[in-house]
Amino acid sequence: MFLKLYAIALPVFFAIDMVWLGLVAKNFYAKHIGFLMKSNVNWTAAILFYLLFIVGMVIFVIAPALEKDSWLHALLFGALFGLITYATYDLTNLATLKDWPLLVTVIDLAWGATLGSLVSVITYFVADKIL
Repeated sequence: MFLKLYAIALPVFFAIDMVWLGLVAKNFYAKHIGFLMKSNVNWTAAILFYLLFIVGMVIFVIAPALEKDSWLHALLFGALFGLITYATYDLTNLATLKDWPLLVTVIDLAWGATLGSLVSVITYFVADKIL
């Protein structure tokens, strides 16, 4: 079941996050942390993040939501998982990096919660229909 849920969640996550990174927030990050950004993306690190994030979502959020037959569980715990994982990055940066913008942290925490809930709920409903 894990691999099937993973196969559903990964493209959902990727599609939603690419809209965010490529369209919605592209200029936001360039404006606020452009001085820290690389000109070329480290795709190995980016892909590892995606792969690991989805492992966590499936194990800790999506599978339990399906076991409980609760889309609300997927929504709430997906938001919490996204918030906590994004907070790990952003709050560490806020604590340790000179000139890390508080606004970036706030926006990223909101985005992490939103992304986590969207991916969890969409995956839940797709899996509920086809598995």
